[in-house]
Formats: sequence, structure tokens, C-alpha cells
Amino acid sequence: MIIGVPQEVKNNEFRVGLTPGNVRGLCKQGHSVLVQRGAGEQIGLSDESYRLAGATLINSAAEVFAKAEMVIKVKEPQAQECAMLHEDQILFTYLHLAPDPQQTKALLASGASCIAYETVTSGSGALPLLAPMSEVAGRMSIQAAATHLEKTHGGVGILMAGVPGVAPAKVVILGAGVVGRNALQMAVGMGADVCIFDRNIDSLRQIDMLYGNRVRTFYADPLLVELEVCEADVVIGAVLSPGATAPKLVTREMVRKMKTGAVVVDVAIDQGGCFETSKPTTHADPTFIVDGVLHYCVANMPGAVARTSTFALTNATYPFIEALANSGMVKALSHNHHLRNGLSVHRGNLTSEPVASAQKVDFVTAEELLAV
Repeated sequence: MIIGVPQEVKNNEFRVGLTPGNVRGLCKQGHSVLVQRGAGEQIGLSDESYRLAGATLINSAAEVFAKAEMVIKVKEPQAQECAMLHEDQILFTYLHLAPDPQQTKALLASGASCIAYETVTSGSGALPLLAPMSEVAGRMSIQAAATHLEKTHGGVGILMAGVPGVAPAKVVILGAGVVGRNALQMAVGMGADVCIFDRNIDSLRQIDMLYGNRVRTFYADPLLVELEVCEADVVIGAVLSPGATAPKLVTREMVRKMKTGAVVVDVAIDQGGCFETSKPTTHADPTFIVDGVLHYCVANMPGAVARTSTFALTNATYPFIEALANSGMVKALSHNHHLRNGLSVHRGNLTSEPVASAQKVDFVTAEELLAV
């Protein structure tokens, strides 16, 4: 199979879809890998390292898209990239389609088969290709919050850990999944006053067993969420409905009641955000203020630590890339229902029920289409 790796074009996105080590593994199995020049340069993965691994270096993204049978990316394709996709091509990347009808229409029009990292599943019911970036984003969310609590970055001027005689910051984490648990680990390590909400009692029980009285655990009752959010210095939005639009847990009215100078970090922004006041931002312009509350809603947070993120992501994606390349898409998806769960668009058909529900359009199951 001819596999293409274009350079990412989203704002301040320096991750890359394959490492030189991945390229070597694919080339040893007889596949051809096309890598756009400069794709990994910003994170220390030189063109020469890809060439030595067996890749063919390509000057433009257009040429990569034109020649590749499977395109491997990191972030959802931008409009100019959607326009370069073609029929019978495989796109394997993060898509986050539910809140993005324009991207959905563009992918349907392309005729390509698009597999979303974020909805590939595992035997335990986890999301193995979302988890690495959720770990990164969860840990980064507390770094971002601590920075933006500082007066010079727009906050009220609170030190996350406090000092003897002065209280630490109050941190509220909404969601005890991968993002929430990683945010919790960092917040506790920094000495913050932390509470975490979830509707999974078993998750809360595990957190209580691990952290004891260092963390307050709460069932996500809407009234209690409102009380804690309104008293918080930092609120981390860490909720996830796989493949679907994130639920709005914090209303505009609740934000209006929050402390002036408080910081909101909405990690769920890729799926539309869990604050009614959220809108996507970029690393170049990461924050905005609503009713005195600073919002950090960067849609590709892990891109800021692109080298760490690239290796963490490709460690997880490579076995699936290998399966698609070795077996072909139809056979790979037919034999592996976990990979099949990632199929979102196939030859002009939407195959994701959560996306169809969010956008109020029709869908066809992957099983039906692959049978044909």
C-alpha cells in the first residue's frame, strides 16, 4: 500500500502522523511511505531521518494526497485538505465530526473512507487512540490553568499551591475519565484544593481509594456542580460522549456567577465544549473573557508538546495502521470490530450514529456498507 503523511496545517500544530521508526516498520513489510518535506522538522524528526527509514520525500501536500492510498494525519482535515481527498482513499486521523457539519459534508463529498482515531475501541470498552492525547491534554489543562491564574496572563493572581498561611487555588474537575484523572493527578501534585465530579460511582470510589482526603469526590448532581463551580478558581471541562457532541454542563448563567478572574479550561472543545460560553481558540490566541471569567479553549492542546504527543499517539495508532496496510481496509475492518467502530464516512455515506444524531442526518451502518 502507498501511505502518505502530509505536514499538518492547523494553527500551531507540529505533530506528525508517523515517526521514522513507524516508517521503517511499514517499509520492511513492503509498503511505500510518502512523507511531505518538513512534516516532522519542528519536533526534531528531520527529513533525513525519514529518508534513511525508507520514506520517499515529497515536496507538497497535494502530491501526497494525489498519490497515497491511505493518508495518515493527526488533526481533522482542514478545508483545503478535504478538497484533496479522493474516492477509494483511506483517511486515518482524528475527525471530531459531531460539532462540525461542514467537515462532514466535505468528507462525504470526497468519496473517501474516513476512520476516526477517537472512536476506535478496545476490548475493555476504552478508546485506545484517544487515550494518549487525553492523558496529555489532562495534564496540560492544569499547567494552562496555573499559568492563566497569574495576573500577567489575565487571571486574578492566585498561586495554584498557595503558600503557608495562604489558601491554594480551588480546582473543580468535571469528569473522571482519562482527561479528568490526569488533570487530577497534576492538580493534587501542585497542592491545589481539588474536587472532581462524575456519574460513575466506581470511578469516584477508585479515586477516593487512591487519594483519600486529598480529593473531594462528588456525584455529578447539577445543583452541586453549580455550587462548586461558582466557588472555583479553576474549572476543568473533561467530559466525553464518544463520537458525540459534549453535554453542556456549565450554563451561561453559572459562568456569570463565577468569581471574576477565575479560569475555565474546556478540554472537551474538540467535541463542541461543555461550557455554554466556550468557543474554539488557538495556541496563537488561546483565551477570551466572558463575564470576567477567562476561557482557555484551545482545540489542539497536545500540539503544544508536539514531540511527546507524536510518540504517544503513534505508539497507539501504529498497530492499526499496520493492519489497514497489510490487510486492506475492508478486510481489516471486517475482522476487527474495534477498528470498524472508527469508520465515520465511507464512499459518500455517513456511518457514525452519534454524528448523525448531532447533525440530524441519516446514516448507514458500517456493517451494511462493508457487506456490499
